[in-house]
Amino acid sequence: MKSKGRYGQFVRWIFSIIDLLIVNLVYFATMSWASDSLPVQGALFSRPVWLVLNVAMVVGLYFYSDVHERRVFYADKVVGQALKLVLTHAGIFVTLTSFLAPNDTPWQPLVMFYTIFFLVLATWWVVSRQMVKLYRNRGFNFKRVIVIGGGTVGVRLINEMLADQGYGYHIVGFFDNNPKARSASAAYQGTLDDVEQFVKTHQVDEMFCAVPDIEDNQNVSRMIRIADNNAVDFYYVPQFGRTVTRQFELSSVGEVPILAVHPYPLKNPINRLVKRAFDLLVSTVMLILSPIVIIPVAIGIRLSSPGPIFFVQKRTGYRGQAFNCYKFRTMRMNADSDTLQATKGDPRVTKFGNFLRRTSIDELPQFYNVWKGDMSIVGPRPHMVAQTEMYSELIDKYMLRHTIKPGITGWAQVRGYRGQTEELWQMEKRVEYDVWYAENWSFFLDLKIIVRTIWNAIKGEDNAY
Repeated sequence: MKSKGRYGQFVRWIFSIIDLLIVNLVYFATMSWASDSLPVQGALFSRPVWLVLNVAMVVGLYFYSDVHERRVFYADKVVGQALKLVLTHAGIFVTLTSFLAPNDTPWQPLVMFYTIFFLVLATWWVVSRQMVKLYRNRGFNFKRVIVIGGGTVGVRLINEMLADQGYGYHIVGFFDNNPKARSASAAYQGTLDDVEQFVKTHQVDEMFCAVPDIEDNQNVSRMIRIADNNAVDFYYVPQFGRTVTRQFELSSVGEVPILAVHPYPLKNPINRLVKRAFDLLVSTVMLILSPIVIIPVAIGIRLSSPGPIFFVQKRTGYRGQAFNCYKFRTMRMNADSDTLQATKGDPRVTKFGNFLRRTSIDELPQFYNVWKGDMSIVGPRPHMVAQTEMYSELIDKYMLRHTIKPGITGWAQVRGYRGQTEELWQMEKRVEYDVWYAENWSFFLDLKIIVRTIWNAIKGEDNAY
């Protein structure tokens, strides 16, 4: 194992200095360009203004630069953090500069500056995180951790840590009193009685305790004491089990800590407004441009087999309400279209229909559903009513996927769970991803899914049949 390295702790500081350089360079470039046509030289190039520019950035970094050290942070969340920092900076900077130059502050270059600043900062943050992940993949900037407790939650934690080497977790020890836990990890080092000696004789950075304190309060307290006595960061893993995936927020009643269920982001009316506005904007543009696609596709469908251009099917939508879902017809007319899911090599699918399915062009009429409000651009894929009736009886939390509008594309689809579900576990994984999306929605997550969907459509998908 490679050395942990002396400079891993300075990653946040190094990247924060680069953030400061970015805000100064973007500001200088923007104002220099604008000075040719606007009187910004005196208003926004003075020393007090430069000082405010950097002070505002330091304040923003204080609240949001944890993006540089958090080991598990997805790209859409990173972009969201960048937007929050830029808005914070804008609030501070514009307010203070209005006092420094109250009558001579043009707004046009500021709008340009903050637009470019956000794009550059967000790009830099995403790229810098990839740089750190590559660095960690080579064996640097990692945390030596031990996991205590081999129950369901402990095993899930280990699997998550090992899922991506870019997280930088090296499991150097795994402990559990149950001998059967040996099979959970190759890092098994013994029982809970062996933890203290192991920590004293090995370098350990973090301890994750997945022992239920309800059943084993004394052992949890003992693990905390061992961590404290050996300068090891201690984390307690709540015993929620496999079926609880909601995010929780730490709160307290007096001195008693409690975990509050974090509400779905789309319960916030502002978030719903943002998502609906985006849906309306994109679906309106797509419907205006639709004749460019509809005419050649209609000709192809007519030549491939007799029947209508569009296929209309009842599907389950928001809050379990059925709606008419529109698609380009890809099959020959048959009596099983509302009950029998398409399969690989399905003889009902025409050759032209196979092309439409592989490129996802068959889904384009659903922009009309989006415009009407039955669907969203991004969300859980709507299932046939017959499927909903069947899977709601077989899969726990299945109906939770209907707490938001269904989508033309979704998180499950871009993660590979598209098309035929031959076995129950495939639908269970699809539901798991759909529920995760509902619990973790953000506008930037939608953009990420859209980009991945377009890329998958360009290269073609094996499961699109």
